[in-house]
Amino acid sequence: MAVRLLISVLVISLFSFTYASDPAPLQDFCVAVKDDEAKVFVNGKICKDPNMVCADDFFFPGLNMPGNTSNAQGSKVTPVNVNQLPGLNTLGISLVRIDYAPYGLNPPHTHPRATEVLVVVEGTLFVGFVTSNPADPNVKNKLFTKTLHPGDVFVFPQGLIHFQFNVGKTNAFVFAGLSSQNPGVITIANAVFGSDPPINLDVLTKAFQVDANVIKYLQAQFK
Repeated sequence: MAVRLLISVLVISLFSFTYASDPAPLQDFCVAVKDDEAKVFVNGKICKDPNMVCADDFFFPGLNMPGNTSNAQGSKVTPVNVNQLPGLNTLGISLVRIDYAPYGLNPPHTHPRATEVLVVVEGTLFVGFVTSNPADPNVKNKLFTKTLHPGDVFVFPQGLIHFQFNVGKTNAFVFAGLSSQNPGVITIANAVFGSDPPINLDVLTKAFQVDANVIKYLQAQFK
């Protein structure tokens, strides 16, 4: 188990550095200051006094522990980005562990600031992503899918809608590297039907070409 975890992390690290999209650091490190302690707001996070930096600023424990998948989607994402590991600030990389119950789903979502490279450690996943709108309005968005097994790697390009679905009868988990210290995530259904305040009903009925009662039902699932 330990060997598999090490291989997963190494693969993710190599891919994430290759595709890093954040600006390059101008010093050895810039450990992030917590937002509630910052005196100014910048694009990213301000640096902790280097004389106050310690080893724990570069350390995060516990990715060997499964996440709790007892939820409607049957999945759990455990992030390790700059908000959990301040030493990642300015380094252009982050990591997640994702656990899936049998038939669990990490629903369609995007990362606006990062490419994601995923490696399966256990289980069988059906994964995919959809391209952006083609220049020709008569051409549909293209879907790319693949069934993955332990040791398989798949990459989701930055900003594109993607998903993972556990098609096996046993638990599954993966590690994924992302090319940003703070990749962000937009879960499509939550954003469209669960925003606060809600998107105007006329907008959604027009966009989806369905009856208003259908939209009301979908919005009710996210209250």
